Amino acid sequence: MPAGHRDGPETETPAGAGESRTEVTPPVLGVRGMLRWAWTQLTSMRTALMLLLMLAVAAVPGSIFPQRVQDSFAVETWIEDNPGVGEVLDFLQFFDVYSSVWFSAIYLLLFISLIGCILPRAKKHWQQITSAPPRTPRRLERLPEFGALELQSAAAGDPQDGPQEQQALQEAAEILKSRRYRVQIRETSVGAEKGYLKETGNLIFHVALVGVLICVALGSMFSYRGQKILMEDEGFVNALVAYDNFYPGAYFSEDDMQPFSVQLDDFERVFDRESTTHFGQPLDFTADVTTRLGADGEPQSEELKVNQPLTLDGARVFLVGNGYAPEVTVRDGQGDVAFSGPVVTRPDDDVYTSMAVIKAPDAQPQQLGFVGLLLPTAQDAGDGLAVSVDPELGNPELQLNSYYGDLGLDDGDPQNVYVLDTEGLEVLNSREEEAGGIVLSPGETYELPEGMGSISFDGVQDYVAIDIHYNPAQQGVLIFALTALSGLVLSLFLRRRRAWVTVETTPAGRTLVRYGLLSRGEDFRLRDENIALRGQFEKKWPVRAPEEES
Repeated sequence: MPAGHRDGPETETPAGAGESRTEVTPPVLGVRGMLRWAWTQLTSMRTALMLLLMLAVAAVPGSIFPQRVQDSFAVETWIEDNPGVGEVLDFLQFFDVYSSVWFSAIYLLLFISLIGCILPRAKKHWQQITSAPPRTPRRLERLPEFGALELQSAAAGDPQDGPQEQQALQEAAEILKSRRYRVQIRETSVGAEKGYLKETGNLIFHVALVGVLICVALGSMFSYRGQKILMEDEGFVNALVAYDNFYPGAYFSEDDMQPFSVQLDDFERVFDRESTTHFGQPLDFTADVTTRLGADGEPQSEELKVNQPLTLDGARVFLVGNGYAPEVTVRDGQGDVAFSGPVVTRPDDDVYTSMAVIKAPDAQPQQLGFVGLLLPTAQDAGDGLAVSVDPELGNPELQLNSYYGDLGLDDGDPQNVYVLDTEGLEVLNSREEEAGGIVLSPGETYELPEGMGSISFDGVQDYVAIDIHYNPAQQGVLIFALTALSGLVLSLFLRRRRAWVTVETTPAGRTLVRYGLLSRGEDFRLRDENIALRGQFEKKWPVRAPEEES
């Protein structure tokens, strides 16, 4: 049998086909391999940065479209004004961005990705800190920064003195330690490294970013937010039933609400009375309030201003709006009081021309509704029209249209207090009707047509709109954000540097010190480090210019 012969069928290679090729079958990845590959991709820094960018992009619709958590009426109005598109966007949760499935998915993936990035990097960083500096290169002159010093024999002592090189190594190590290097003395060289805080800062940044994500999640789960409109001399107790609108977190509990109260004592508006171009523009709003913490707390007089919220037992109270509330009394056709009290109006312009809607569902024999304007300082504009020329109460006037019929309140469907659906209602007063519209000044009463009753304008009150926010994780977000900023500063401004020093004895019996510097990444200050290190060497040792090497 010829040498090299193997049992089995032989494969002949066709002439001109060259050498035979062995087909390589790639290994099957399998489920475990796929999961490991997916985990590797998810926990890479590139993926974390991409998810962070995606989270920022995903938050953009929240600033473009109205959100239910802030203003559900604005959402419904947007959907009604944009039929078709509104329903599609609502299905895609564009009006509930921050609680949507897709935003939460990006949020969770970013959280997992950051954890997966931090753990292996922290382990590797610990290994680097606890391990010895890298071995000394053979040719230090090839490093970006290099220097050599030849010590004078007087400073070196007897050329035959054995500890001379070790003494130089010890002194070089002390100099490097004084420059915050971590040093290891070897047989004929010194290895040193510093800048570990750069990676430490990087890890601190990512850990703090995870802390921010956790605090934001906890805040969204246990926080609450609500709105309340307060009239003058009206008090508010922080209880669920006292809010006009309330938006709780997913794990909100009424038992966790802080016991405090706020009472509006006085409200002052300051308008520009000197400028010719911005005359009448608002300059300042100040609400004088009395606050009390708990049932037994002492009352405190405080000021509430725009952008100057009050903090009450962890909850923050913001002044977000104000306006006028005309006091009206509506009597029905039977002479009974169907409605009495202040009516919150909605300012529509800079002179506080305000939309007023009054609903009297208890009126008999027909329910009554009114819609119109409150003019703080009314002035005749001709053709029977009046406009407000000043935002302060100079000549308040109430102009209304009246309607009767079913207001739709008995069905139990929620309605906006600032809107009266006149479809299906009969008109009593308007400019198009023979009776004309209703025009009232304070103290006047108007009798409705067809014996439907009357409406009286009794006076005007001020009101303020306050927002109350409670977020138990808000302070944690601030702390972690500042920590992340500190870590980012460390990672950006510190440099990872390595230094090596070798000591040898020349044939002339002198001591030759060589040193080299290397930085991880670009370091424009490495030259300055070379100069500073050489200066310390020359200060420590009497040196002479090194001899030229052949």
